[in-house]
Amino acid sequence: MLSCSAEAHDLEPIVLAVHELIHRLPVTAKSRDRDGIRVEDGRIIDRHYNGPILLEAIAKNQQIQVTPSTGPYKGVPVRVTPLRDGRGNAIGAIGIVDITGIFDLATLMEHQSAILKQVCGKDPCPLESEQIDSKR
Repeated sequence: MLSCSAEAHDLEPIVLAVHELIHRLPVTAKSRDRDGIRVEDGRIIDRHYNGPILLEAIAKNQQIQVTPSTGPYKGVPVRVTPLRDGRGNAIGAIGIVDITGIFDLATLMEHQSAILKQVCGKDPCPLESEQIDSKR
């Protein structure tokens, strides 16, 4: 059972499972009152981890999506969400590297038409008259 005083070893099975579930992207977690855990590349990197965004998510009791300016994930988009008890109080937090934050979807969509024209020659791609048997 997780609690606000869970230790790193209490969080370990959950963090390792999430780490595997998201294709071994880095995962961190901590309880409100104890040091946490940081996992990367299939192994535990730190059993005394207290990342600034984990602390902020616990303090604010809300999900945070940000690119940290300090810590081991400085400059890397992360997403951190609180772990809550039955009354909704933050008893800890868990975070992942947010690969969706690495891609700027808005910019991609802005350039979609130009990309299609470069790849296909026309927009929309391909027009029925542009298809050739080898592409079908």
